[in-house]
Amino acid sequence: MPKEWLIGPMMPKQCRAARAWLDWSQEELAAKAKVSLSMVRDFENGRHEPIANNLAAIRAALETAGISFVHSGSASGISFFERERRSAGRFRRVRQP
Repeated sequence: MPKEWLIGPMMPKQCRAARAWLDWSQEELAAKAKVSLSMVRDFENGRHEPIANNLAAIRAALETAGISFVHSGSASGISFFERERRSAGRFRRVRQP
């Protein structure tokens, strides 16, 4: 990850992008994060900010799957690292063709 990228807060658009990258439904994310489906929907639609522990649970579920939330200047996005099957705990960057 470039040095100028900062790890920052997760924004609703980043949550939607991370879910899309992982091909997860809102229901799957809610189940993996152990939060309500309505909370995921409301956060992604910008209706309200979840309480800190729920937001942390959503972020942790996505990060466990290899997502990082990054910010660079006025831009924000996600980065994805796929776990290698033969060496648990190590990550490798997956590049798009």
